[in-house]
Amino acid sequence: SLSQPERDGMFHRGPGLNLTSGQYTAPIAGYYAFSSTLHIARREPRRKGQGCRGSRLRVLICVQSRCQNNRNLETVSRLESSGDLFTISVTGTLYLQAGQYASVFVDNTAGSPLTVQSGSDFSAVLLGV
Repeated sequence: SLSQPERDGMFHRGPGLNLTSGQYTAPIAGYYAFSSTLHIARREPRRKGQGCRGSRLRVLICVQSRCQNNRNLETVSRLESSGDLFTISVTGTLYLQAGQYASVFVDNTAGSPLTVQSGSDFSAVLLGV
């Protein structure tokens, strides 16, 4: 059944997605296609000379909040020295047991606070068992 969207342009179907916790819980064991696109803003301007060289932003989709093992999807983006708004995406397939959850994590090495903007998305689709 299709549930009522929380706001325009947003939808979810099925019981797996918890919008409060940001977790997708697999209703059955199987291979799931995950995708997330985050729009991220730097909350405070860089100080002169601070620069951004070497600053990287990692976005991961992890199973059971365990991002240190091989059961995750990861993308790394180098933060360019100009601009304060970045878009970064991560996609891939993970196997989840029934009842396991997956969620998105942001690893910020930029040295300044970052905010995930509205319009960002996270989705999971069962491919097969």
